Amino acid sequence: MTKVAVATTSQLAADGANEVAGLGGNAVDCALAAALTTMNTEPGVCALAGSAFITIWRPDEDPVTIDGNVAAPGRGIAEAERGHGAESVTLDYGGGITTLVGSGSVAVPGSLAAIERAWQLFGSARWSDLFVPVIRATREGFPLSRACHYYLGFSGKPIFDRSEDGFAALHDADGQLCKQGDLVVVPHLADSLGAIAEEGSQVFYRGELGRRISEHVRDAGGGLTREDLERFEAVERHSLTVDIGDWAIASTPPPAIGGSVLAAMLLACRDLQHQRWTREALERLINVQRAVLNFRRERMDFADDVSSEARELLDVATDGARLSKWASASTVHTSAVDENGVACAVTASSGYGSGEMPDGTGLWLNNCLGEIELNRRGLDIGPPGVRLPSNMSPSVARRRGRVLSAGSPGADRITTALHQFLVNLLQMEMPLDAAIAHPRLHIDMSGDSDRLMAEPGLDLPEVDLPVNVMPDLNMYFGGIGATLVDREAGFEVASDPRREGGTRICDGRH
Repeated sequence: MTKVAVATTSQLAADGANEVAGLGGNAVDCALAAALTTMNTEPGVCALAGSAFITIWRPDEDPVTIDGNVAAPGRGIAEAERGHGAESVTLDYGGGITTLVGSGSVAVPGSLAAIERAWQLFGSARWSDLFVPVIRATREGFPLSRACHYYLGFSGKPIFDRSEDGFAALHDADGQLCKQGDLVVVPHLADSLGAIAEEGSQVFYRGELGRRISEHVRDAGGGLTREDLERFEAVERHSLTVDIGDWAIASTPPPAIGGSVLAAMLLACRDLQHQRWTREALERLINVQRAVLNFRRERMDFADDVSSEARELLDVATDGARLSKWASASTVHTSAVDENGVACAVTASSGYGSGEMPDGTGLWLNNCLGEIELNRRGLDIGPPGVRLPSNMSPSVARRRGRVLSAGSPGADRITTALHQFLVNLLQMEMPLDAAIAHPRLHIDMSGDSDRLMAEPGLDLPEVDLPVNVMPDLNMYFGGIGATLVDREAGFEVASDPRREGGTRICDGRH
């Protein structure tokens, strides 16, 4: 049996990964099993019918990223029928977030296709083994996590109360939102997962589940069609790699945006001469964030050729003078490394959730078309099949006998959270848990005007921006999960105190 270290968003998922390790799973199998558990037992935070990126790096091979990002719907219907069936809601979350929900916000889901493709290429356990923990948890009931309860307090009524089965899952007999720790059973979800475990992803994309999903969305005015699901494929891509000191870091390549943004921030801070976050170092960080995120907003969000703009961004990031000219959201993540040096990082998202759940499936659908801060083109983003913008950046790094797997949820805070963590760990040489727990900041560009969001404990410099300092560490700033294996020192694993998290050194034992 292969020993595996896993960091994920719940102990339930980490324990599930341990079970899969006992069934012959490697780092990839354990990461996928944990990801499946988090996607289906973190209501509101994530769901299976969304998007995922998976970065895998095996020793003596090039890193690869499996692109299961959501795509624009609308195959087989007239252009005039696209871009309808959504409504705007504003959540008092993270200082205020506006998003679009309903059937018209649903993009073509890609998570399951990516998971199956990663397993086909790199897995060693049986496909059905990956589902054993999550099917048991969804059939018997799983505790409502702190993060889910917190988010549903903002999003329950405007989003997740829209479907009868969804409401039943999240409320008690008196119609009140379940409390943290209450057992949740989503009607029909275990049956849907059982069908996928038995038949593979084809039942979701080309079978009965796909039929129910597409008919539900079309009947409610959305653009997702049966043809959209049948023609979706996960894509294997060469990971984007960048060298920082003697570390090689691999992340998501274009057409995803997140990996390029992360790489640019790392390159722009590669010569940071500080061993802690002094006021001067924080000023540098703020300027880099403003420049890189502004480049992304102005050049990449509407680009037809993201690859070309990404190359320009990385070129600009290495030139301080050119970079300075540019200064002016819900996800889950799982990281795993094994004793053989295989690393797997999985980040998945369903947006803020559309609130739509087709009858008899237990599957909440994404609202990725409606994530305004990410998808600035709107509901009718382009030709059916085009991939949507994404900040997801599951990353793997290598350095002489050391292998790191890391990533974060957090919508547009993913890249800034990961950047600060990697600087903490790789450049300032903080211990793994301290690198994750250190206070963070983020330049929020999602509204009409930019603002600096920060956690307490930072010696912030003067800035020409409104400043919002949270009272404590907050899940708004992401939720890093990281695993590290050292050829001599063994395993390290840590999860973010901003979310409950779960960690496990998996050896198949209870």
